[in-house]
Amino acid sequence: MKLSHRLDKLPPYLFVEINRKIAEKQARGENIISFAIGDPDIPTPEYIIERLCQAAHEPVNHRYPETAGLPELCQAIARWYHKRFDIALDPTKEVLPLIGSKEGIGHISFCLIDPGDIALVPDPGYPVYSMSTLLAGGEPYFMPLTEKNDFLPDLKAIPEKITKKAKLLWLNYPNNPTGAVTNLDFFQKAVSFAKKHNLAICHDAPYTEVAFDGYQPPSLLQVSEAREVGIEFHSLSKTYNMTGWRIGMAVGNAQMIDALFRFKSNLDSGIPQAIQQAAIKALNGPQDSIVEHNAIYQRRRDKLVKALNNIGLRARLPKASFYIWARIPDGYTSVEFTAELLDKANVAVTPGVGYGNGGEGYVRLSLTLPDERLDEGISRLLQWHRDKGNKLT
Repeated sequence: MKLSHRLDKLPPYLFVEINRKIAEKQARGENIISFAIGDPDIPTPEYIIERLCQAAHEPVNHRYPETAGLPELCQAIARWYHKRFDIALDPTKEVLPLIGSKEGIGHISFCLIDPGDIALVPDPGYPVYSMSTLLAGGEPYFMPLTEKNDFLPDLKAIPEKITKKAKLLWLNYPNNPTGAVTNLDFFQKAVSFAKKHNLAICHDAPYTEVAFDGYQPPSLLQVSEAREVGIEFHSLSKTYNMTGWRIGMAVGNAQMIDALFRFKSNLDSGIPQAIQQAAIKALNGPQDSIVEHNAIYQRRRDKLVKALNNIGLRARLPKASFYIWARIPDGYTSVEFTAELLDKANVAVTPGVGYGNGGEGYVRLSLTLPDERLDEGISRLLQWHRDKGNKLT
């Protein structure tokens, strides 16, 4: 059977490969501590689960869901954005619930990119930005995110021949994989850049509620002119530990939201209504769990960053997200270093190059594993370091 040539453009999806290698070792009876995948270990708050169970018994929720989502959910999203960011959204035109934000991130390229068009993509960055561009027939232009520039793209350094063909600018703060953050001044510059070059902006913002030390990440849409050029993707996955529920949203520019709705309505379906009802409860209900969960992540962050620096990796304390972006020792590629930790210590981390060539020299570690597993992982890393004849720094 001859498959579509589109698939030839795609490398193996990073996380699938990592899971395959871990599964092979586990099948041999080995106990793997995985810092590799950013999937919260903390349960979804009980009041959200209770609403799901209740809604599952309501016959109205057994029917096909509307693509546009329940009006009550769109209203809840708009209220949440107003309360959190002081942004007034029209729930009928500027809000679209999604089957997880990844769905919208993957689909928006088909709404904005024609064959031969360019998307400006962060490097390192979430692989779906570039993969969806390729599937839509476009070409990703990789914007380096360097430690020297606080992992922000240098928009002024993008050549004119690129901006002339570019249709879309991807941003992601708090950032995956680097954990970097930004401010409204940068977002204002990005909006001005987009208006100057007639670009759309898509801001992927699922980590705004995972923040530490009193920091509150901003929204792109807090910039007054942002809705003229952009939308923001958000998710309940990280905010309420609902990764398996698959529910997120796109908000912002009405034309882009309508385009995404039209594409979505012809390709997939809506979110199961019982899950939508639970999401309404999450957004309208008490938000205490966010503070509690962030305290757990912050404690884990402090412990893991200290250990990594003790064994010769260089890691900053991130202000947000549940990722640690660590510089690896000289003499390794990120894939080689990842393989050594998996082989010698039964510890899984993510190679930085999996997020683009700009990630070479780094690995990403997630804070989403129970405390006892995190402590065991740290113990194994320290022992691996000692076994190599090194002293702790």
